[in-house]
Amino acid sequence: MSKAAGGRKRKASGKKPESPTEGREERGEEGGPDEAVAFIAETVAELVKLAERHRLEVLSHLLGMAQLEAEDRLRTRSKRKLS
Repeated sequence: MSKAAGGRKRKASGKKPESPTEGREERGEEGGPDEAVAFIAETVAELVKLAERHRLEVLSHLLGMAQLEAEDRLRTRSKRKLS
């Protein structure tokens, strides 16, 4: 896949990250699969809202499926850890 037009990146705001996964990439902390899935679920949820706000139905649906998959993996991984 190619980059989005303009190659926009988020600028550092200087404020503390809102979640445990936010800002790790900039600090060189990658984390494991659990952190990756949590980050993906959180990010895709924001993208779903954006797609819905702009009435992008198919994109919203596909992103929603990705969100469900990520959340399912989070639940599955947490159940395995409890065993």
